[in-house]
Amino acid sequence: MVIIENENIHDIPVLHAVKSGNVNQPLPLVIFIHGFTSAKEHNLHFAYSLAEAGYRVILPDMNYHGERSSNLSMEQMYSSFWDIVVQGIYDVNALITELDNRGWIENERIGLSGTSMGGIITYGTLTQNDNIKAAVSLMGSPSYERLAYWQFNEFKKQGVEFSFSDDQLLGAINNLKPYDITLQPEKLNRRPLLIWHSKIDSVVPFQYDEEFYLSVRNDYEQEGHIRFLVDHSSGHKVSRHAYLETVAWFKEHL
Repeated sequence: MVIIENENIHDIPVLHAVKSGNVNQPLPLVIFIHGFTSAKEHNLHFAYSLAEAGYRVILPDMNYHGERSSNLSMEQMYSSFWDIVVQGIYDVNALITELDNRGWIENERIGLSGTSMGGIITYGTLTQNDNIKAAVSLMGSPSYERLAYWQFNEFKKQGVEFSFSDDQLLGAINNLKPYDITLQPEKLNRRPLLIWHSKIDSVVPFQYDEEFYLSVRNDYEQEGHIRFLVDHSSGHKVSRHAYLETVAWFKEHL
């Protein structure tokens, strides 16, 4: 039987899914990160299926989301997007360190996944943590710099007003470069990576995932360790097929 508990780990609210009787046993770990304006409980189907398969699954709330909500306006949330992403990278690493200190991770078997903003955080964390053994990005973006420029222009079209100058924007985007895996693809280090994206996604551009996949796929010597699933109908919504493929990916590679 799978149990799901609401906990605080390293002062981060999480849902912890694991088979009963295995709570304090070392297990392979998967951390799954929600999207922008979503929350940890929205991905319980991933957690249940992975926990049923024998994994320890942690669903954290990112900053300003879920139990960490600060009642920010949408304009404030948009302005904070990349701060949330970078903090999310540090949160993932803090969770891994704490769980390892508890003896809850089996043989450094660590997986990471997320939807939309969670996929973006997944890519960024791969540049900062060599211990992640397998990853899945669902409609995320590996290119921080290009996505930031694209978002800014889209928000301006929508009439969103920002309190910073163009020079401040350039400085903020420059600070994202250490987390941009497209600028340092060697940090992927041939780790198993599944990418899923819809061609008709209007929220996170499809092309950044496609271009990244095409640029790194030939670096992989082991067939099947990188895969790009192209969706043609879901838009910015994870399909059931993507959910099932995510679970299958970790079963195979973690």
